Amino acid sequence: MRYYQLLLPTLREEPAEAEVESHKLMLRAGMIRKVAAGIYTFLPLGVRVMHKVERIIREEMNRAGAQEVLMSCVLPADLWKESGRWEQYGRELLRIKDRHEREYCLGPTHEEMITDIARREIRSYRQLPVNLYQIQTKFRDEVRPRFGVMRAREFIMKDAYSFDADEEGAQKSYWQMFDAYAMIFRRSGLRFRAVEADTGLIGGSFSHEFMVLADTGEDVVASCGECDYAANLERAEVGRVVEEADEEIKGLERVDTPAQKSVEEVTEFLNVSPQRLVKTIIFDTGKEVIAALVRGDHEINESKLRRHLGALQMQMAGDELIADVTHAPKGFAGPVGLDLKIIADYALEGMRNFVTGANEPDTHLINVNLERDFQVDEFTDIRLAKEGDPCPRCPGRLQMFRGIAVGQIFRLGTKYSEAMGATYLDPQGREKPLIMGCYGIGVGRTVAAAIEQNHDENGIIFPISIAPFHVLILPVNNKDAQIMRAAEDIYTLLQEKGVEVLLDDRDERPGVKFKDADLIGIPLRLTVGEKNLKKGKVEMKIRRSGEVVLVELEGVPEVAMRMISEQLGDGVSVS
Repeated sequence: MRYYQLLLPTLREEPAEAEVESHKLMLRAGMIRKVAAGIYTFLPLGVRVMHKVERIIREEMNRAGAQEVLMSCVLPADLWKESGRWEQYGRELLRIKDRHEREYCLGPTHEEMITDIARREIRSYRQLPVNLYQIQTKFRDEVRPRFGVMRAREFIMKDAYSFDADEEGAQKSYWQMFDAYAMIFRRSGLRFRAVEADTGLIGGSFSHEFMVLADTGEDVVASCGECDYAANLERAEVGRVVEEADEEIKGLERVDTPAQKSVEEVTEFLNVSPQRLVKTIIFDTGKEVIAALVRGDHEINESKLRRHLGALQMQMAGDELIADVTHAPKGFAGPVGLDLKIIADYALEGMRNFVTGANEPDTHLINVNLERDFQVDEFTDIRLAKEGDPCPRCPGRLQMFRGIAVGQIFRLGTKYSEAMGATYLDPQGREKPLIMGCYGIGVGRTVAAAIEQNHDENGIIFPISIAPFHVLILPVNNKDAQIMRAAEDIYTLLQEKGVEVLLDDRDERPGVKFKDADLIGIPLRLTVGEKNLKKGKVEMKIRRSGEVVLVELEGVPEVAMRMISEQLGDGVSVS
């Protein structure tokens, strides 16, 4: 490709709208342009990178035995009502009507659609297992789209769906996809980790997220320093350690705490540590109102609590409901005398003589004790994990790091097949529900995550497997016939060998060309200049390391091919 033919509008200034490095660099490198909040146009350079990621995805999905399909992005409401998600999904689901007032949505994901295909086309166990995937545009009406294509409303996603006859087959399909995902992200040049994850609105019993390690990541991951346990913060478990307090049980006392509501206010007023306070948090599941207890220095993990309750929906109670069930304003709720189901975090098991709200305005209780003063219905792990917490799998301690979720895989089980009547006949002719899994990769997120991991103060440093071009040829002076002839010869030779080459034939100052070369992050730069050309050589610079070598003119194709092959690795060919 010749630069003058390429729509590549690079920017010198940092865009004010950009919040993270990938957003800033994708705008500056002319990869994307904003259309509206969370909606972007991909320009030619961005499309080339996206296609590289898609190619890797297709190769690994096909290698794993999946088959590509393409489903509509406009989905009938009837299918979503069958699964029960039409109301559950909330405002992120963009609902529309056609001219006949029939309801549809723009697909944020395609479980319902693929289940409908399966129930129509799969009849017998002989057709199983089946894994179908697509690469297609999705739309989720995010409340707060941000970070460029990292959290956009419209995005390109690879979603796959497996169908199996039994749990053994479903488990095999799940781990096949796990291995395929690991290879996809490895080939994309990413440093990543697979972690246990919450299933969220997709549903199912088990899930892993693939996290690209980056300090700018919006997700927090808990990882053990001594074993291979890792989970995102929503899912991260805390090891159960019961520490019996070595103190005598004291008499219960009621104390005035006028206008002292927060943990900080109450503990300072009573001169106690946050570890001595127990917070009582009221939740409404739509079916019941419950009280959740956590220590004052801990935070409630609503995802864990919701999973424990088996609730499809759950929200923290409003002021009116709190007053109705506790007879006190928000900030003064406590478990003593509370006529609600009480679920307590494991950390409370060994506590003695702690502080709680008194279910009276401006009042707290001190020297509260389990069993004597109130009963807990269930102890379980319902708090957010934090640095230094005990690992749930070994004696180690949890560490925290940040990451960007680029893919997630789910064990769905029969959630959708039972709701929508997707069945098959087993060898005995009995009708059974299909067992499903689903597997998603955000293509744009993968590109953005790669940039978050691979950049410096000068611009992007693309892994060669997803770079828009392998080589940039930079003639220093395009008015010099000898320089241009050498550049053209190298360009032709590399193209003949299947190397993707960009020839910067613009009539620009060398400084502008060098800055743009670093900004767009092409792995190898060949600089053709008068001084080196007189010696029969050109300068080769490796973008990642900054290493510069002089290469004999006639040896350029061979050296470039060797460097590209070394960087690609995994036996992947150039063309």
